[in-house]
Amino acid sequence: MTTEMPGRPAPSGTPRICLFGGTFDPVHLGHTAAAELALRQLGLDQVRFLPCRISPHKLGSRSAAAEHRLAMLELALHGIGWARIDRFDLDQPEPSYSWRTVLAMREQFPEARLFWLLGGDQWDDLPDWSRADLLAGTLEFIVVRRGPPPGPRPGWTCHPLDAVHPASATRIRDSAPAGLRTDWLAPEVATYIRRHHLYGA
Repeated sequence: MTTEMPGRPAPSGTPRICLFGGTFDPVHLGHTAAAELALRQLGLDQVRFLPCRISPHKLGSRSAAAEHRLAMLELALHGIGWARIDRFDLDQPEPSYSWRTVLAMREQFPEARLFWLLGGDQWDDLPDWSRADLLAGTLEFIVVRRGPPPGPRPGWTCHPLDAVHPASATRIRDSAPAGLRTDWLAPEVATYIRRHHLYGA
């Protein structure tokens, strides 16, 4: 279920584990920058990247095949000791529900303090997610956004962070047919996209 990479020894006390779900289509430098910022600011022990099979909010849209997205994650995160790749969502029925992932992670890490890393637009939509009450009672949310900080929400724990990278997966995909934008990608990921002609590259 999990791709593990060498990491630092677990510190004493309650482990802090951050879940980072998304399509990662493709994974870009904005994703890794946000994860590293969260790691530093909140003293996390690891960030688990969870590529989803298909988001409930993106039904009907097409993304690169799961194995391509997983391979790009492995290239982008190679050698990063605090990063883990977890394919739990890829092995579940469509669509990928966050609450299902959270229950599995809670069972796997019963003693951990669990965080969820997301963007400001997702924070705004969270009350409409499936089983939002379960998410609110189980997770602390790390919200990365540009502009005003996320508004408070009774019953939810929010740690706001300012976005540090402008990368956009949509803009990377749109650039591919005319000439893939590579400044927002790890070099190995850019090479992979071209080799496999993803997104029309």
